[in-house]
Amino acid sequence: MEYTIQKLGQLAGISTRTLRYYDEIGILKPARINSSGYRIYGQFEVDQLQQILFYRELGLQLDQIKQIITSPSFDSVHALKLHREQLRDKRRQLDLLIANVNKTIASTEGRGTMSNQEKFEGFKQKMIDDNEKKYGKEIREKYGNESVDQSNTKLKNMTQEQHERVTRLAEEVKDTLAQAFKQGDPAGELAQKAADLHKQWLTFYWNEYSKEAHAGLAQMYVDDERFKAYYDAEQPGSAEFLRDAILIYTQMI
Repeated sequence: MEYTIQKLGQLAGISTRTLRYYDEIGILKPARINSSGYRIYGQFEVDQLQQILFYRELGLQLDQIKQIITSPSFDSVHALKLHREQLRDKRRQLDLLIANVNKTIASTEGRGTMSNQEKFEGFKQKMIDDNEKKYGKEIREKYGNESVDQSNTKLKNMTQEQHERVTRLAEEVKDTLAQAFKQGDPAGELAQKAADLHKQWLTFYWNEYSKEAHAGLAQMYVDDERFKAYYDAEQPGSAEFLRDAILIYTQMI
């Protein structure tokens, strides 16, 4: 079965403009160009487009997807099984949120009661699941399963007040870091305040704080591109600056 670009776009529910862009960046090339100059796609390209759309649904960027599907070691069957597990995880998250909404409706209508703790269970579980998908492998390798599981349990058991406080702390870290970065001195008062706020933020997740673990995490912010991108999003170099501030704060340099 072969498809023109228009037919493939209709089949997949995407625009021909998107397919032309995919061709331009080399992530999905047509099987051939016919004598009239039209792009023609075969079964291989249909299957490849399905993989691309799966990865897009999971939030990956096109350059990441291209790297995955063009790798010589890419296994389409293994990829589909992984997609299935990730979609099941997503369904579990949605089911938990739906159950939370149903319980809230029942409580509001006087058909049941709901504690403040229960109101945030779905959101906290989603946060845990998202963190596991993004960083779970690296974090577990670095700190061990027991430490990560204890941290997740601590998050689940947070009260509403604690959750609000740790959310505010995360914003304070970000804002203070931005101000300190402009001053350019990781040993300065503002930079050290950012490091201390970061320590306070960590204690909401860690059962035990140690200077060594704090410094190790700061180094991972630089070594892991995903963490680095988060801190460097608005000011490139912020991840290294925060790392240096924390190393000074923990007296590791």
